[in-house]
Amino acid sequence: MTAADIQRTIGAVWRIESPRLIAGLMRLVRDIGIAEECAQDALVAALEHWPGSGVPDNPGAWLMAAAKRRAIDRLRREQLLMRKHDALVHALEETLEQASFGAEASLDDPFGDDLLRLVFVACHPVLSTEARVALTLRLLGGLTTDEIARAFLVPEPTIAQRIVRAKRSLADKGVPFEVPGGDALGERLASVLEVLYLIFNEGYSATAGEDWMRPALCEDAMRLGRVLAGLMPQEPEVHGLLALMELQASRAQARTAADGTPVLLLEQNRARWDRLLIGRGLAGLARAERLGGAQGPYALQAAIAACHARAATAEATDWPRIAALYAELARVVPSPVIELNRAVAVAMAAGPQAGLDIADALLDAPALAHYHLLPAVRGDLLSKLGRGAEARDAFERAAALTRNARERDLLLQRARDCA
Repeated sequence: MTAADIQRTIGAVWRIESPRLIAGLMRLVRDIGIAEECAQDALVAALEHWPGSGVPDNPGAWLMAAAKRRAIDRLRREQLLMRKHDALVHALEETLEQASFGAEASLDDPFGDDLLRLVFVACHPVLSTEARVALTLRLLGGLTTDEIARAFLVPEPTIAQRIVRAKRSLADKGVPFEVPGGDALGERLASVLEVLYLIFNEGYSATAGEDWMRPALCEDAMRLGRVLAGLMPQEPEVHGLLALMELQASRAQARTAADGTPVLLLEQNRARWDRLLIGRGLAGLARAERLGGAQGPYALQAAIAACHARAATAEATDWPRIAALYAELARVVPSPVIELNRAVAVAMAAGPQAGLDIADALLDAPALAHYHLLPAVRGDLLSKLGRGAEARDAFERAAALTRNARERDLLLQRARDCA
């Protein structure tokens, strides 16, 4: 294996193992900042040793052992080995002695309990949404600060500050390293799922920049969703969200032309849709429904995506079913954005005027005042009704509101087509 191969292997191992490393260390040192630093020290050790000695048979165990050594050294260096810390250091040394580098070496977390705790800490509601997203990608996605900044088109120092402040807030608030119980679990789980879907959506439809999609973010969100589904197999909304992401991601290859130009849903070549992801998504949706979660917000959205996935052609789409599902979704989680999506479905099922009536009723909704998809939807419906001048104005307004260059070009082209 060449040095370049080893470097790539270390990067891949880090992406996979770093969340479990940080989670295992967090349980022991009880400080998310120290846990991450010790894990990164272990990565540096791997970069120093593996090119010469080769990648060990169990790289995760090697990294955990190295990280624990760093944790012990740090505690000693900071003179924390007073009597109250003796038990902690003893526990660290004991688990280090028990660790081997063979297949039997675990990360002291055979059931994923520590990783699950880390998920809930990183997505804690005490943090802002932006901080939760950044911290989740850093701790659970294994992304560097630079990678997160580039993905969201935010300056690297801004992301770095968010992560530092997030860690400080968690420490200052004394957020426990635990999975909440009772009624608090539902509220906290909703925060976790929201963060994962925000990450996915930014990858699926980038809010700004030159690219229509950022597939790497979609992949990160789905990977974390699969981890969460494995850790919480009886939670229907976890499976609902994963199904939704997989069904939507199945269209990724068909959503752009060769030059990066967006291709709208009804114009996509469905032969390019990923049948494996569709199969996984449909199976996940079925599991969510078997667990009693058919009416969950993510499961309902997955059911809508499933209608598209099952249609061999755009003409075969069951639009009345989609409109009904959006109506149910609007009842469960009322939102003007959901209502706007329902307008599109109703227009396809009952004609453009029926959809336009719903869209026009949203013109005064404060939440949609700067939402570019409202005038974009109205432009499409007005165009279908033969009201070209109004459609052109709507598309031009939508183009002025979006921050995505690809989307802006598409909307301006549609405005020109109305002329």
